[in-house]
Amino acid sequence: MGEVKRGYVRPLDLKQGRVDLTHGSGGRSMVQLISELFTKHLGNEYLGQGNDGAILPAASGRLVMSTDCHVVSPLFFPGGDIGSLSVHGTVNDVAVMGATPLYLAAGFILEEGFPLADLARIVESMARAARDAGVPVVTGDTKVVERGKGDGVFITTTGVGVLPEGLELGGSRARPGDVVIVSGSLGDHGVAIMSKRENLSFDAPIESDSAALNGLITAMLATGADLRCLRDPTRGGLAATLNEIAGQSGVGMMLHEKAIPVKQVVAAACEFLGLDPLYVANEGKLIAICAAADADRLLAAMRAHPQGRDAVQIGNVIADEHHFVQLTTAFGGKRIVDWLAGDQLPRIC
Repeated sequence: MGEVKRGYVRPLDLKQGRVDLTHGSGGRSMVQLISELFTKHLGNEYLGQGNDGAILPAASGRLVMSTDCHVVSPLFFPGGDIGSLSVHGTVNDVAVMGATPLYLAAGFILEEGFPLADLARIVESMARAARDAGVPVVTGDTKVVERGKGDGVFITTTGVGVLPEGLELGGSRARPGDVVIVSGSLGDHGVAIMSKRENLSFDAPIESDSAALNGLITAMLATGADLRCLRDPTRGGLAATLNEIAGQSGVGMMLHEKAIPVKQVVAAACEFLGLDPLYVANEGKLIAICAAADADRLLAAMRAHPQGRDAVQIGNVIADEHHFVQLTTAFGGKRIVDWLAGDQLPRIC
């Protein structure tokens, strides 16, 4: 093969290469993986500092921080992958607090033997999602575990944002008479994951709704509407999220089944799979609770934004000492929408 010069390292083989334990050892191979893959795609002035942490400019307002672990299976699914999902999920968790997301940190746990081509695809997707959201990844970490001790890739992202003084949103602020609004159709993400996992196909394609919602939320806040609470209904879906808010605020909810938007193909898939779309995860939708007097103004602003074009009022906050979430059915009856017992869809985010 000839003499190899001291210090020479072949470029990463992004077509046929695989993650090995040296990529997490702290040596030359780890530096190469970081520089030729992570820094190449995620690079920015803060990540480029190359230190153990990023030095960031001071921000005016209160800081909001959120962290989220991503273990979705499969890693690639219709409408997204674990890379874009890890950005969207944390950006949204910061944004629904009313904060402007500013920075992300990312931690990767890689399994020995994972294809470098798939890792590159994930990192590139993550970089696109961060650019589109306007929220850079400014610091990160990579660890490698032995073959069989992981499941390809796990990603943890932490987001930091800034919340203006005087703005207060939270699950304890809902009041009887408020309205409940959703930004669009429910259940797309969870059903997309399940259909891919089970190799199911339907007459119409089902894609995840995974998306960053910070732009939509900025437009909503600009209306000056009296917003009480924003939430993204991820694990446990609409049902779990509203039960949580009802408990925090000490109120009840009355929803109307006919008003809740669920795509026909998603509803059919849920029926086939034995799922209730009210409990299925979403990754690009939000729930807004606001004063009734401002509902029309808020809905108009949401519908003018691409992420909220299908926004609709689905119910009201009511006085209820039991803090029940109830649903008027399409047949005119009522039922309780309780907490989920067990896990309908494990590893959907």
